[in-house]
Amino acid sequence: MSGKLFLLDTNIVIALFANEVGVVKNIANAEGVFVPSVVFGELLYGAELSSRKDQNIKKLQEFSTACHILDCNYETAKNYSLVKSFLKKKGKPIPENDVWIAATAVQYQLVLATRDRHFDGIKNLKVAKW
Repeated sequence: MSGKLFLLDTNIVIALFANEVGVVKNIANAEGVFVPSVVFGELLYGAELSSRKDQNIKKLQEFSTACHILDCNYETAKNYSLVKSFLKKKGKPIPENDVWIAATAVQYQLVLATRDRHFDGIKNLKVAKW
């Protein structure tokens, strides 16, 4: 996986925070790593509900300064519409935030690092299972 550009799904960031060896190694071997703003929203939501809220939010703030965050824009919205309509036609909807994550990966031509199977088969989306 060396030399590839990756977009991290929420479950991969959580695994990174848990210092899972495989995820840490994959990130170290990547040419570039990006995180969509939607993933930060999911992580911050989890932090808000956690028993260690302040500690988790601080960790996310520190992480946000160390990574490349990709925001949504018109092109993301256009890709969102294509991904969502493709999934609807296939009769295989996925969680709304994951449509945005997939759209971001497609837009920037990044490989989506995830553990979720529901990303498999999305047109123009490259997936790596970490």
